[in-house]
Formats: sequence, C-alpha cells, structure tokens
Amino acid sequence: MMHDIQAVRQRFAHDFQRPRYHFLPPSNWMNDPNGLIHWQGAYHLFYQHNPASAVWGNMHWGHAVSPDLLHWTDLPLALAPTPGGPDERGVFSGCAVDNGLPTLIYTGVRGEQYEIQTQCLATSRDGLLTWEKHASNPVLSAVPAVSGQTADFRDPFVWREADGWYMVVGSRIADVGGAVFLYRSPDLLAWEYLGPLFIGDKNVNGVIWECPNFFKLGAHWVLIISAHTGTTTGDVIYFVGSYQDYRFTPFFQAKLSAAQMYAPLTTVDAQQRRLLIGWIREGRDDQAMLDAGWSGVQSIPRVLTLDAQQRLVMTPIAALDSLHGQHWHYENLPLAASRSLEAYGTAFDLAADFSVEPQGEAGFSLLVAPDGHERVDIIYNAAQQQLNVHTIRAQRLVETRQTPHALAAGEALSLRILLDASVIEIMANGRTSLTSRVYASSAACAGLRLLGRQAHLRALDLWEMPSIWQ
Repeated sequence: MMHDIQAVRQRFAHDFQRPRYHFLPPSNWMNDPNGLIHWQGAYHLFYQHNPASAVWGNMHWGHAVSPDLLHWTDLPLALAPTPGGPDERGVFSGCAVDNGLPTLIYTGVRGEQYEIQTQCLATSRDGLLTWEKHASNPVLSAVPAVSGQTADFRDPFVWREADGWYMVVGSRIADVGGAVFLYRSPDLLAWEYLGPLFIGDKNVNGVIWECPNFFKLGAHWVLIISAHTGTTTGDVIYFVGSYQDYRFTPFFQAKLSAAQMYAPLTTVDAQQRRLLIGWIREGRDDQAMLDAGWSGVQSIPRVLTLDAQQRLVMTPIAALDSLHGQHWHYENLPLAASRSLEAYGTAFDLAADFSVEPQGEAGFSLLVAPDGHERVDIIYNAAQQQLNVHTIRAQRLVETRQTPHALAAGEALSLRILLDASVIEIMANGRTSLTSRVYASSAACAGLRLLGRQAHLRALDLWEMPSIWQ
C-alpha cells in the first residue's frame, strides 16, 4: 500500500509547478483541512479529498501523519461516504478531538444538491488507522429555525470546557448574512442549542459562513470564518472580542487571509500553542487540474498570537527552520531600482526588513524568466498602504492581487515569503497575509530580484528549501 502511494507521488516528481515542501496528497483533489490533532507523539492531519479525480466531488477524508508538522507520511483514507447513510453524498468538513478515544466530528450530506447537511461522529480504537461511524449518526440534524433555511449547516468545530463540549456550526440566516450557531453537549452525542454565537451582514462579510473556528487567545476570544458569497468562496475574516452568556461581541475585525487561502483550521499543539493551517486553492480551471492530476495544497502551519493592538499575528512554525538549505544574507542596501540576487530557484524561505519612505515602494520579483519578460512582483506601496502581487507574462500584467497593510510611524516593513513552485505565502509584519498561486511557463523561470524606490533594505535572509518527500 505505502509502496503504491510512493509510486503515485513519484509520477509528479518532474512537475515544476508542484510544491516541494508544502503538504499535498499523492494525487487528485484536496481542499479543507478537516482535523489536526496531536495524538501519542504525532500530528494527524485529515483533509477533504476526492480520491478519484483532480476536481471537486466525491468527498472523502484523506489522512496523513507527521512528527513535526512538516514531514508527512500518507495513510489510508479515514472516512468515505456510506451508501444510504447520512453522508451518502459526501463526508464534508469538520474537526478532530480527544474524548478518551480519538473522535472525528464532520458534516454528512445527502440530497441531489447536497442540501441535507447533518453532523456526524466517528471514532478509532487502533491508533487512528481505521474509523467506525457512530450508530446514532447524525448526532445533530435540526437547523435552528432562526436560520430560515435548511441547506447550509456545516463544518463543526468542537472544543472542551469545564462543563462539557461546545460546538460551533457554520450557516446563514436567510436575507441577513452568515451566522455561527452554538451548541453544548456532555458526551458529543446529545447537543443542546444555545443560540447564534454571532451573526454577520451579507453586504459586508458574506452570505454563508463556512469553517468557523472559535477559541480563546490570551485574554480575548477569536472567531475565524470563511466567507462564502453564495456562488464562490471569498475572504477569510477574523474577529477579536468578548464571550459572555453564549454570545460573542467583537471589538475588532480584519481580513485574516486575502486571495487563495481558505477554510483554515486551528488546533492546540503539544506546546499549547494555537496553530492554524489552511487550504491553498488552485488558480487554474478544471481542465488544467485534470491535466496536472492534482489540486490543492495545505499552508505551512502558523502560530497565532495577539499583538498589543489585539490584532492577530501569524508566524510560521519554528520547525520550518530545520528545512533551511543554502543561505544568503544581504544588509544595508539602498533601493532605487531592480537588483538581481545570486539565489536562483523556485523553493525559498525569505525574511526581509525594509525602511520605506512615505512615497516609497519595496519588495521582490520572484520566478523571473531569463529574459525578464515573465515574473511575479511582490510590492509594498507606502503611499497606498497596500501590498500587491503582480503576475507578469510577456511583459504584460495579467493579474493583480492586493490587500491593505498599514505601517505605524517609524515601523519597518517586515516580509516573510514562502515560495514553493506555484505557491506564494506572504506575511507582512505578521499581521497581514496574502497567499497566491502563480504557474510559471517553464522551470527556467527561477530568478530573484530586489525591488524598490525611496526605500532601504535593512536585512534579508534567504534560504533554499528542499523537498519533504525525498
């Protein structure tokens, strides 16, 4: 079995657009992370997976295990649809908890349009290798009447408090906006409805709220939702606030991730840190994914904290440093134009600090073609207070992704960029995240340049990254 999986991975070894140090399944489709749990010294990751095709559908739960959240071993499928069961049309997203037994809580779907969505359980007694669905599934089926609809009720997120288990489920209130409903249970089986935890505004933050995460961080509570427009996936938004009498009252909200990261999942690791991992979507059409034979990547796990302004700060796990290969260091460089760097490749970890004047710009060109006519420009514009990602082909701008990013007076611009073939994860000062997919036309698109004007590079560290599958 494991030999067969390795053989499948080997088929894609020469695909220069396939990431090397991010997790993705051996082949075919992957989307949401569906449970990240530390169990007996190892991390188990479950994920939405179509084992038969590189496009969405036929939802199963894939499974992999890691000692460090970086090096992964593929395991057999954890969950599959049961004909005639509450999940006969798909095993949708959910989470994993330790209830004495490892337990998966997930959304089972039925109906031609996946319109019957209920919450189900499965447990394992053999070290998370095989899973038994509970005989009483579904354990929660009634959509709250306040919702005014019954078709969107999914993605349970569960945690334990002193008086029992709590669960939030993503949903919507018809003609109002996205909503998160709150429940309590003594045993993960009998659930008491406690009301809407928080309700959004369809004109501001999405029609449907998917994949909610709710947790305490420091002295405050954080709610993360993935906003769906009703026709397509949107941004990931987080709220920071207070939680009392089963209601959440935010005092701050912001975009957690712009562009192509969606459906993040958080967990607490062995060091009691709050970690986040998210699905990095493709940026190409179904036929291109079918031709490639694979689709979907998981982000590098990030540690979450709050800064003094109660903004969410995201830092790649420190274990990432263990992958660092050849190192380049630059410092104290004035930036007035493009400057080529010695490094050449498509898999790097970059950490840079810049001083940027009020009308200045600073950043990088990545995946630069030998003639310079194809590249990706990552540019911070101080006047616009905006982080931009420009994809350029044949000297023509073909796509721009952008997100606001304000610096305080005198604050340096800090960029952490994880480049991995077609994946670019960008974190600016830890509090602004933009994730992009860029598909270079050839493996020769591997140059790197510094960009800037009215700016100064304080320091740059650049490490080549290896494949985690060797």
